[in-house]
Amino acid sequence: MARTRESLLEQLDTWNRRALEGGGAERVARQHASGKLTARERIDLLLDPGSFIELDRFVTHRCTDFGMAQQKVPGDGVVTGHGTVDGRKVFVFAQDFTVFGGSLSAAYASKICKVMDLAMKVGAPVVGLNDSGGARIQEGVESLAGYADIFLRNTLASGVVPQLSAVLGPCAGGAVYSPAITDFIFMVESTSYMFITGPEVIKAVTHESVTKEALGGAGTHASRSGVAHFTAPDDRACLAQLRELLGFLPSNNTEDPPRAACTDPADREAPALDTLVPVESNRPYDIKDVITQVVDQGHFFEVHAQHAMNIVCGFARVAGRPVGVVANQPAVLAGCLDIGASIKAARFVRFCDCFNVPLVTFVDVPGFLPGTDQEYGGIIKHGAKLLFAYAEATVPKVTVITRKAYGGAYDVMASKHIRADVNLAWPTAEIAVMGSDGAVNIIYRNEIERAQDPAATRAAFVEDYQRTFANPFKAAELGFVDEVIHPRVTRHRVARALDLLADKRERLPPKKHGNIPL
Repeated sequence: MARTRESLLEQLDTWNRRALEGGGAERVARQHASGKLTARERIDLLLDPGSFIELDRFVTHRCTDFGMAQQKVPGDGVVTGHGTVDGRKVFVFAQDFTVFGGSLSAAYASKICKVMDLAMKVGAPVVGLNDSGGARIQEGVESLAGYADIFLRNTLASGVVPQLSAVLGPCAGGAVYSPAITDFIFMVESTSYMFITGPEVIKAVTHESVTKEALGGAGTHASRSGVAHFTAPDDRACLAQLRELLGFLPSNNTEDPPRAACTDPADREAPALDTLVPVESNRPYDIKDVITQVVDQGHFFEVHAQHAMNIVCGFARVAGRPVGVVANQPAVLAGCLDIGASIKAARFVRFCDCFNVPLVTFVDVPGFLPGTDQEYGGIIKHGAKLLFAYAEATVPKVTVITRKAYGGAYDVMASKHIRADVNLAWPTAEIAVMGSDGAVNIIYRNEIERAQDPAATRAAFVEDYQRTFANPFKAAELGFVDEVIHPRVTRHRVARALDLLADKRERLPPKKHGNIPL
């Protein structure tokens, strides 16, 4: 047949149709029946309508072994390209489980690498939508090499452009390390899972019986392992969360986060804060009630909500400006810092510092959690991670001490001594080496033992210690607290501090990189 304009256009239409069909109607139906959307449906929900520009639609694998030469689908199991979210440029790849089970080939990997390279060049986030059976066995080491090529780019892009991963189906073996290097991981309940080795291998090696869901489901990784930062009931909700998170983040490390229009007055007072925190230092309260009173419209986008719940991390806005919030949670383990909380918060602080997101820290911490499990598990090393992260961070840092700030935990939680910029305290703040009872037992042990009425003597010493240290004024006298404020004006003071620090410039000493205590 002679080459004509019509025949060439028809050939293009045929290729496009084959690519858009993916693995075919039957496999698409199977994908929907399992509660999952297709790769292209996911992209359409993630990006602004009509904004997606696809790259490498006609790429196919190069494998000729095992009859693969006769099994070629345009696109080869991954859809790649770029579009916009709220008008801002985003690169995306979406694995297509309907084509070879979403398994990764060398050609497939090169498509992902191309969008990651482009994202680095133009300074835009990368979103990976993962739904894959893993390496394409028919390609052997070429597939493994493809994974390593992606891992390298994840590492080089870290701290340069935001990288978000949604696990929307299986993600097993070496495939898990790409999401693990990225900044945040989203998972879908009941349909997604992540693990290095599956239940069958575990049973063969260790004789343990475990289901995929219990081993690597969304609930497990969100609560127990801490691998997943967010969970959602279905693909649609997950992609909506992704869009919301992107709204808090800059496109790259040279930009500031995007400010939003704000109708919530920056000087709004919150009278509820005056009575929210109990005066008694051992009575719990929910620190999220404090956060929502301070931030715009009371909206707090929590990260790692189900993991290490004795510390709270997340994003919010103050007078339209995105901020990262870190707060001790007195309602869980009295707000103590432990291994899980230290790692969770350190990772979050470092992310915010990478991408110029100011940090607002609410402090109510009695210390580090005691116990042999904590000591044997390395709380010294893990607690040092949080200390290192705060000390290293050069973004604006505003700290509000609501109640207890005891011992080394006081130092760690964005104290003035590790370069916090503005430190505020409420009248209920207690800044001391330890609580009154413990301090008196050490300082006045001999006097109490020799007293005619040890209980009364001890009570008097406790009252005196409380009068001296169970308030923020000693720290204020020393300049460790910049201002003691009425709780109701916290929003206004935080907003003013962030305005003050908007053009902050602070640099670390010249070096290749620090050696964080991993």
